[in-house]
Amino acid sequence: MPDRNMEFGKFGARGIKGYEAAARQLDQLAGFIATPVIRRRGMMARLNYLTRTPHARAAARACGLTVSERTLKRWAEGKATPSRNSLAQLEAAYRQVRRHNVARHLLQRLNRQGRGTRVEFHPLNQSQVERPRHRDVGFRTLNVRHWDRMVEAWVEGDDDGMDAAWFGDITADLGSDYGAYEYVMNVGFAA
Repeated sequence: MPDRNMEFGKFGARGIKGYEAAARQLDQLAGFIATPVIRRRGMMARLNYLTRTPHARAAARACGLTVSERTLKRWAEGKATPSRNSLAQLEAAYRQVRRHNVARHLLQRLNRQGRGTRVEFHPLNQSQVERPRHRDVGFRTLNVRHWDRMVEAWVEGDDDGMDAAWFGDITADLGSDYGAYEYVMNVGFAA
């Protein structure tokens, strides 16, 4: 199949999956809290985000935050310190709730009423590949108009869905060269 690399990196090429690069950009656009969860300030910001309303609490519970209300209150008051497992659970719930909350706005921003968003594809790094095995892959730009499947899969954390959206919606308009951008060094959005 021309769009899937069976042994990526065998001859020295380096890069990441295109959908992973797109997910990183979506994460940047989502505007997560910058302070790490292991610091008190970062933990308190996430707690506030997840517990400020009954709706936020319900969303956090649905996303896997299993600690009791009493424990959350003790954390907020500084009477207890969460374990590493609890901090990881708090971070995962925060990211999932934040993604869900910003998805609609992000989708409107990327689709721009059908005008789409300009995407830059930075090709994989072939500096370690021997000359006869180099692929002719260069920097490309493309205006992507359909972001629905990608954003939906990003919200759910569905890697297979993002991969399908990457090939079905994002790179499909690159023509017969779309398979060369399965792996990239970076993807940039003009959003």
